[in-house]
Amino acid sequence: MAPADNTGLLEAVAAAPQLRTPDETEAFLDSLLLGELASMWCALQRVSRRDQVGSIWAIKLYFDHLPHRLPQGALDLVLEVLKTEGDKPTMMQLNDKFLLSLLYAHGAEVIARIEREAAHNDRLRWLLGGVHTAPDAPLTARIALIADSERWEADHLAQRTPREPLDCASMSVAALARAWVEQYSRSERDQDDNLFAIMDFERDLREDDPDRMIDLILEILKIESNPVLLALLAAGPLEDVISAGTIDRIEREARGNQRFRDLLGGVWYYRASDELKTRLDALVGAGRW
Repeated sequence: MAPADNTGLLEAVAAAPQLRTPDETEAFLDSLLLGELASMWCALQRVSRRDQVGSIWAIKLYFDHLPHRLPQGALDLVLEVLKTEGDKPTMMQLNDKFLLSLLYAHGAEVIARIEREAAHNDRLRWLLGGVHTAPDAPLTARIALIADSERWEADHLAQRTPREPLDCASMSVAALARAWVEQYSRSERDQDDNLFAIMDFERDLREDDPDRMIDLILEILKIESNPVLLALLAAGPLEDVISAGTIDRIEREARGNQRFRDLLGGVWYYRASDELKTRLDALVGAGRW
């Protein structure tokens, strides 16, 4: 079955006035038919990270909370998506953030039904192949008996393997900045191991070449203004690179670059030394996000 274009449904619901508060969001979405919820969940998986704001974010939180709040309804949604969705990367998103949460929070309540469904549901057995629990966890043995781990792992490896792997060490700062924006913009459905290559390289720069890490942050600021990505940039690379060894440069850049100074407002530094806090407070002022 070909994947349906459910973007219109998601946009229509996201624009609904009922989504002003979490309680209103729950009441509105709980009233939808199962098929509508499944279509909306599938459409949500295709939304880039940069667009997950406002009502889209409220809808995302609704689905994140569903396995904890309505376990049987969450399992109904899993089965509906498996029945109606034809796009494998989308179906795979059911696993890590949805099915695993359901089993962790309400495993004893849903495992018998899962076993009954898996007896005649090949897609559910495949999906269970990606559920990884501790060897001594209560449901581990029961899941292992019904999970198709071999088929899942093959598909998972194919999904995570990029067509063009990044060689971060050989890239210019400008190319790294473009790659950073591209990788962090993607929805979780579309992420592959290139994101982890970027993350590993960020760590290496912080530890071995913090000045180049700051160069990269400045380069990203030249080409990106999306608030979601800037929040990730502030709370990740910038926050992690600030130290007693880099504060002099941080101050120099902030004095001459208003956007960099603004970005410092998204950094949390409550664990920093008193001296570092004082110097950062002087830069941030009333500009904390």
